[in-house]
Amino acid sequence: MRNYEIINMPHKKLIALTCDKCKKEYDAEDWQEVQEFVHIDFGGGYGSVFGDGTHVECDICQHCLYKMIAGICRKTETR
Repeated sequence: MRNYEIINMPHKKLIALTCDKCKKEYDAEDWQEVQEFVHIDFGGGYGSVFGDGTHVECDICQHCLYKMIAGICRKTETR
């Protein structure tokens, strides 16, 4: 979940990110953690298990994501 401060409509400033899994809140100033968040945002298509036309959003911190996919993801060095 992205937490914003309204500056002047329609402008807003990100002040914190909350992981939708562990519920830990990270201050936006903690750029090392914030840049590693994974943001999921899509619409369910016809026959989707999420529901046809359903808007799906999720913000997950790197720690929770690692716990969820460490055993199934493929990692490759980029250098």
